[in-house]
Amino acid sequence: MCYDVKTSLEAQLKRAQRNQDLKAIEEIVEKLGPLTDLPLHHASGFSHPEVLIYTNDDPWYPIVATWGLIPHWVNTVEQQKKIWNSTLNARVETIFEKPAFRDAAHEKRCIFYVDGFYEHHHFNNNTYPFFIHPKNKKPLALAALWSTWQHPEHGGTINSFSIVTTLGNGMMAKIHNNPKLKEPRMPLMLSEEMEERWLSSNTTIEKEIEEVLNSTNDIALKAHTVGKLRGKNYMGNTESICNEVEYAELDAEKLNL
Repeated sequence: MCYDVKTSLEAQLKRAQRNQDLKAIEEIVEKLGPLTDLPLHHASGFSHPEVLIYTNDDPWYPIVATWGLIPHWVNTVEQQKKIWNSTLNARVETIFEKPAFRDAAHEKRCIFYVDGFYEHHHFNNNTYPFFIHPKNKKPLALAALWSTWQHPEHGGTINSFSIVTTLGNGMMAKIHNNPKLKEPRMPLMLSEEMEERWLSSNTTIEKEIEEVLNSTNDIALKAHTVGKLRGKNYMGNTESICNEVEYAELDAEKLNL
């Protein structure tokens, strides 16, 4: 799963910078930046932070969106609150089947840029959080789905998104070993080539999903343990929260990370 991330305005400017439109970048920083909760040194999806996403409507200029997809067919606030926490992630195997994601999978794909993400490892009835990030320290492009929802009470528009997840492989298969789950999971990470195809309106992703999945194998990751992300020892959204913390009882070397 992917419920905890680290992201910054600098990371989320990556795609706009690639387009080399300096005026657009300045506008994003001045007008959209203040509308977000950035920087997020650590954020849980359950807090539904406001961030930037790049959509297939405009692949080069982001919009502000909240984490937790609200399907367009939700028609009451009660229904929205009930579904919100269950749409933080969307399993790639079922995005074309599940009612919450089906329309978005076909028509509303987006990219969420992060500096890295956090995942918990289970060992001797305890959990140990890891911070996972690209070896090259560049922002990581996560495949996501998005939706626009009109609030039934005040008529305002809310943009929202869900991170697409896939079967955990390699290092992530070792880290994400939650005994309550049938298999390890990880966010669907996109290579630069696949970013363009994911956002292209001319691409039928359903037919190319296997190639998109295979593209994650080209992304080299690093991981290290960090301080607790839950409970009384949680440091909150502080810059040092992603710093390495060693646990004597956990031999990370045996995981071959």
